[in-house]
Amino acid sequence: MPAAAPEMLVGASSDFLTRFSPFNRMEPEALEFLAERATLAFHARGSEILTPEMGQPTHFHIVQRGKVQARQLGPASVTDYAAMTLGPGECFPIGAISAQRPSTNAYVAVKDSFVFQLPAEDFLKLMQMSPVFHVFCTQYIASLLNQSRQQLQSTFAQRAAEQQTMTTPLGQLVKKAPIFVTPDSSIRAALEKMSEMRIGCMVITDAEQKPLGILTQSDLLPRVVLPGLDLQRPIGDVMTATPHVMSASDSAYDAALEMATHGVRHLLVVDSDGRLKGVVSERDLFTLQRIGLRQIRSSIEGADDLEALQRASRDIRQLALNLIAQGIGAEQLTQFISALNDALTCRIIDLARARHDLYGIDYAWLAFGSEGRHEQTLSSDQDNGIIYACPDGADQAALKNRLLACAKEVNENLAACGFPLCKGNIMASNPELCLTLEEWKGRFGDWIREPDPQALLNATIFFDYRVLCGNERLGDQLRAWLNRTAKAYSNFLRLMASNALQVAPPLGRIRDFVVEDDGTIDLKKSGARLFVDVARILALRADVASSSTVQRLRQAGNRMGMPAEEIAALIDGFHFIQLLRLRAQHLDTEHDAPGDNCIDPDTLNELDRRILKEAFRQARKLQLRLKLDYQL
Repeated sequence: MPAAAPEMLVGASSDFLTRFSPFNRMEPEALEFLAERATLAFHARGSEILTPEMGQPTHFHIVQRGKVQARQLGPASVTDYAAMTLGPGECFPIGAISAQRPSTNAYVAVKDSFVFQLPAEDFLKLMQMSPVFHVFCTQYIASLLNQSRQQLQSTFAQRAAEQQTMTTPLGQLVKKAPIFVTPDSSIRAALEKMSEMRIGCMVITDAEQKPLGILTQSDLLPRVVLPGLDLQRPIGDVMTATPHVMSASDSAYDAALEMATHGVRHLLVVDSDGRLKGVVSERDLFTLQRIGLRQIRSSIEGADDLEALQRASRDIRQLALNLIAQGIGAEQLTQFISALNDALTCRIIDLARARHDLYGIDYAWLAFGSEGRHEQTLSSDQDNGIIYACPDGADQAALKNRLLACAKEVNENLAACGFPLCKGNIMASNPELCLTLEEWKGRFGDWIREPDPQALLNATIFFDYRVLCGNERLGDQLRAWLNRTAKAYSNFLRLMASNALQVAPPLGRIRDFVVEDDGTIDLKKSGARLFVDVARILALRADVASSSTVQRLRQAGNRMGMPAEEIAALIDGFHFIQLLRLRAQHLDTEHDAPGDNCIDPDTLNELDRRILKEAFRQARKLQLRLKLDYQL
């Protein structure tokens, strides 16, 4: 039987609760209200805490110690999982007690467990008095994701700071010891030093190293060369006095503004005592500005050789880190990456086209797989193909060879820019993937009519396509035909659905997660893929043209009458898994490195573990819908 928590334990209860979300952000008076009214109950292993037969829940529960398993008892269409375990800090039954209806699950202690319980009327009061708790109960996963994003922002802040941006203090931009001469030094000596040190200006200081003037390369012609000045004269005679000086604590933005205002290319950086610390040039600031979305896009569009595009590719990766540090969500982040990679690929194609004769050929470059879905991470290899039109009377073989020659150069240059060649040869330079519209229809049609395992695997790659550049109409015509044809073959969709259910979310009955032998979870194979596979089938059923998993879920979900909050939770779950993949890839690996998509759940903080569990539950919910729809 539960016993009222003694007053002396209220403080201890508060300390425990503040270790977990949302209680760690709850208003002090609300937390005190909860701690004073919560009672601690013991439940022996195997005992039932709450079942549907008990009627409307009388208490809100928070696991303090042990494990509680939620088991689905009602019809499958009512609940979204068969079983799940809850650990310390996790709550139940949020939906039932909020709606004041019986629970659809049975909650059973699978270990000896201590559970806080709050009377239902106090639960409702708590929701009214605490906006934090109200949001938590009504927007569960979205609330957790927001907190995770804040933690992530904090975690990456230092790394981002190490990557210099326009907010970087000038003192951090100065990497070399200052080089200077005194005013009585000869012009020749100063010029020799500039040549030796390979610098574009010389600073003139007094004996205390405080700046008196500056002489730049652009000053030499009008002041020294053309007048035929004696190089033995002191540099003080030709220097620019009262140079522009800035404090080491001023930012790169401040320096850029100073340069723009006064039309200078060099600024002297001094410490708090006014002594020269170094020089910041216009080129230094340009280097910083290069790492921005607009700047990278401009550099891609202006690139005229492979070397420039390789620099842009590295900048895209650096930008991704900065965006993670700024707390950008996974959807926006993958869109940024896809948009820049699209621009990079298009520029590579443009440069290749200039060296190959494609005049008069009506074609489109297709992106497949994750690129086709706008879901490229930092570890995506290239999957691409070509669709083209062959006019009546044209020599198709010759036309195709021209396209293949150009595609080969594009594939090789993409690899040089960090997009590995596809090991399965899913590339536009493969003659099997450079096809006319009718040939693509024939290929897709064969897979749909005879859905053997290889055909189903092909469908998971090639049906996620989009036109990256060229004639979009060709891609649209193929999409319309594909959706119409696939919808007519219900057996094909059913086999696709069966295939999509082959991998279950890695949720354990007792432990939180089911891990591989090395203790990790493959977030691509056992996480993102579950959402992607179901979304593809829903899109084919609902005639959705988009290839994006999120857009497929949104559009197909709406057309199929799924509740908006259910769709939002599914998308939040997918985004969190994508974000974890990006974090792991960016921190630890280069493109396509082993273990790119694997994560050890024990290395996650408590909040991220909870969100990952919730994300997997959303995947299971999505699979359950498919299972019911196709009676699998």
